[in-house]
Amino acid sequence: MAAVRNVLFVMCDQLRRDHLSCYGGRVHTPHLDALAARGVRFDHAYAQAGVCGPSRMSFYTGRYVNSHGATWNRVPLSAAEHTLGDYLRGEGRVATLAGKTHVLPDDEALARFGIEIDAERGALLREGGFVALDRYDGHSPPGPESGYADYLRAHGYRSDDPWSDYVIAMEEGGRVVSGWQMRNVHLPARVRDEHSETSYMTDRALDWIRAQGETPWVLHLSYVKPHWPYVAPAPWHALYRGADTGPILHGAQDGGTDEHPVVHAYRKHDECMSFARADVARHVRPAYMGLCAQIDHHMGRLTRALDATGRMRDTLIVFTADHGDFLGDRGLGEKELLYDEIVRVPLVLYDPSPAADATRGRVERGFVEGIDIVPTILDALGMAIPAHRIEGRSLLPLTRNETPVTWRDCAFAELDYGFRRARQVLGRGVRECRAWMVRTERWKYIHWQGMRPQLFDLAADPLEQIDLGGRSGHASVESELRERLHDWLAAAKRRTTVSDAEVERRTDGHRGHGIHIGIW
Repeated sequence: MAAVRNVLFVMCDQLRRDHLSCYGGRVHTPHLDALAARGVRFDHAYAQAGVCGPSRMSFYTGRYVNSHGATWNRVPLSAAEHTLGDYLRGEGRVATLAGKTHVLPDDEALARFGIEIDAERGALLREGGFVALDRYDGHSPPGPESGYADYLRAHGYRSDDPWSDYVIAMEEGGRVVSGWQMRNVHLPARVRDEHSETSYMTDRALDWIRAQGETPWVLHLSYVKPHWPYVAPAPWHALYRGADTGPILHGAQDGGTDEHPVVHAYRKHDECMSFARADVARHVRPAYMGLCAQIDHHMGRLTRALDATGRMRDTLIVFTADHGDFLGDRGLGEKELLYDEIVRVPLVLYDPSPAADATRGRVERGFVEGIDIVPTILDALGMAIPAHRIEGRSLLPLTRNETPVTWRDCAFAELDYGFRRARQVLGRGVRECRAWMVRTERWKYIHWQGMRPQLFDLAADPLEQIDLGGRSGHASVESELRERLHDWLAAAKRRTTVSDAEVERRTDGHRGHGIHIGIW
């Protein structure tokens, strides 16, 4: 095997780890299982937020949400932040995008510095440092940033808005119905499988990879599925209809008076009111499972193509998700809250290096985080990791059977629910809606701004069904974990304009500049 020359960084949107068969889930995912057998599957991988935008900005910058500041969807990433694309460009490489990022440009900074959004530098800032092959964020009709709408029309889907009229629409009794209404998700999409969102973006990625020939490349392939609307084309829509969709998880406090106030307020959201009904969860889950199986099918297309062209010998593959989906567990819908269904994500890393041969098929149980992906890619490509900015760590020592001097013993995640209805239900100001999670081997502690914490003893309660926060007998544990959060927040890398090496060089160097302070 040759050294790593290429990187395929695959991210799914809203994909639960416990649905994949390599994680013990009910969706048969043979291609991801095979990839895990050729690489390392991380069992305790955590996203830094349970929301697309902030989670992805942590994946792309290698920095915690509290550091990069993009705390919610449609919050621009500061132009001062460096992303994977910026680091690669500094070494003469390019990060190419096929799919979704949720990146919004920092228009205020662009205007302040006189950078035209359509200029080359402005375009890079608009795309978070990626060069977009096809930018498609899903969840709304594709615009000029994507070729998907024109592609659909060219394949016979005649409409001004073929996404709404075909991709997320179905037919029932001679009527066209919308996938926005979850009652319809048992029906197949009006778009054929080969023209669906997942197929389209896989085709774009494969065409692009083949066109590179022997030129080294880095591609971020970012699928919009299995995120809502939960609409699957045939045959995926029916693959799990009538199958076992698993238990609906409930805790004794769910919906009760002793439930945490923020969780209780979330129950006023539309999606939670719908998914509180078991029949809704049972109706939606098969469609979601079919979308997961469809992702696996196309991952098989990718790995077969890389095998056929010899690229598996020199391509690092990362497969992960930005967060999960409640799907009715706890009587909740969507994501956001810091339970493991949401922030504990799948992560499979295939390292082609011969140094990784001894770990193939390994299940790594140490804590890893989304912020580790950027330093892992840089390390694999032989590039320096800017330690004064990047807060993650390369995972290559774990794939190459090296023993790190130290490794983390916990993981962190964050939530800013200031944009959500729950804030209004609770009567809180927009700056009073933050939460921070620390998850150790035994405990999960969530510090809620201005409210009691949540605390779960994972040794006795691995499914987080009994919230011990604020109860007598746990004050010392809460104090210890609160101190862990305090130390973590204090250690955030906010001095980002000067490298650590520069600090070392300049330490106690004022006399060299003719400055003699306090000399008698």
